[in-house]
Amino acid sequence: MAKTKSVYICQNCGAESVKWLGRCPSCGEWNTFVEERVTKESKKRPGLVDVSRNATPKPLKEIETSNEKRIDTRIGELNRILGGGIVPGSIVLLGGEPGIGKSTLALQLALGMNQHKVLYVSGEESARQVKIRADRINPNNQDCLILNETLLENILTQVENVQPQLIVIDSIQTLYTDTIESSPGSVSQIRETAAALLRYAKTSGVPVILIGHITKDGSIAGPKILEHIVDVVLQFEGDQNYLYRILRSSKNRFGSTSEIGIFEMQSSGLVEVTNPSEILLSHRDEQLSGIAVAATIDGARPFLIETQALVSTAVYGTPQRSTTGFDQRRLNMLLAVLERRAGFRLANKDVFLNIAGGLKVNDPAIDLAILAAILSSTLDVPISGTTCFAAEVGLSGEVRPVNRLDQRIAEADKLGMSHIFVSRYNTKGLNYTSNSCKVVPVGRIEELIRHLFGRDSIE
Repeated sequence: MAKTKSVYICQNCGAESVKWLGRCPSCGEWNTFVEERVTKESKKRPGLVDVSRNATPKPLKEIETSNEKRIDTRIGELNRILGGGIVPGSIVLLGGEPGIGKSTLALQLALGMNQHKVLYVSGEESARQVKIRADRINPNNQDCLILNETLLENILTQVENVQPQLIVIDSIQTLYTDTIESSPGSVSQIRETAAALLRYAKTSGVPVILIGHITKDGSIAGPKILEHIVDVVLQFEGDQNYLYRILRSSKNRFGSTSEIGIFEMQSSGLVEVTNPSEILLSHRDEQLSGIAVAATIDGARPFLIETQALVSTAVYGTPQRSTTGFDQRRLNMLLAVLERRAGFRLANKDVFLNIAGGLKVNDPAIDLAILAAILSSTLDVPISGTTCFAAEVGLSGEVRPVNRLDQRIAEADKLGMSHIFVSRYNTKGLNYTSNSCKVVPVGRIEELIRHLFGRDSIE
């Protein structure tokens, strides 16, 4: 007979309690405990494999290792993030905002692997909806197996019948198991279904891709243990008003987490952007004030982006500070440096800053480009489209060095930049004579103003 008990589970962190609590002692959130009935069966559940069966301890030297051949996803950007492809037996968690492209990327991956048997389990869309989207993405592949099911036991039964080489679950929040009497998407259901899929993947060697929802603060919905048990955590970023999507890796047991992938959303699906710098630089031929090019690095990938600034007289008395794609507190700090070190008066000025393409940049090397764009807008003097910047700005007005400057210079040289402004403290031991892009070292922002506009300050 199955034994049933009631427990109270925090929907925020997954902590359990035998009674209801107003405040969770683990995460400190209020009114998050929900009663759930958990059924424990005395016999083994069907379709689940016991990982600990016949497991005995071995000395480390006796454990054999082999370089398993990774599965090619046929998507170059995704292969780079994963470290060369999907590792057999691994679990990949893919999260992101609604409509950002999670299901599109997963279906595109499933349809592109013609040489492998792929099972696409959809708990959110009907088979007809998946078929319509598949015809738009890749009408040539009709061999992908589609399963509409949300009950875990039925999914594992079908997996045993068809023996797929890759499983895609869309999404983990829609799955449930009969052993727990709670609704799909609850902490208990997500934890149990994810653990069952983990046991199957590790024992069978079949990789599993899970699509996960996110909460309003941007984190993966469900218990934190979901991110702990999976091997790879990928997350989509981007503004739905723009076409570009950035895929980041926050956890990867088989590769680096410093790689990113850039895609462009089109009617036929997600298209890889192999050279994002050429797309993000849109006004190189036009002389417009308030635009400066920054040589930035996101993860391990260098590219050039446009920073756009607009400085105007405040209409309503109180000056406005607005940013898109950049930290507003960082902008306030840079404006204070301009006012204190270069005589830039902001008492009656509105300052608006935008990172072109809808990107969000956290690289401190963009500071110098932002200052250049603000100065250009203030004086209404354009900066040459073949000039870029790569340096951090300190509170004393000094231009500070940044890491991997050689990669930034190489990217600027590849795109035909004629000058790149860097910190003078960054040029020691740097071999930049072989590049056609001229390196201009500066030590303080006053030198930057002198080089760009032929004056010491803008008083």
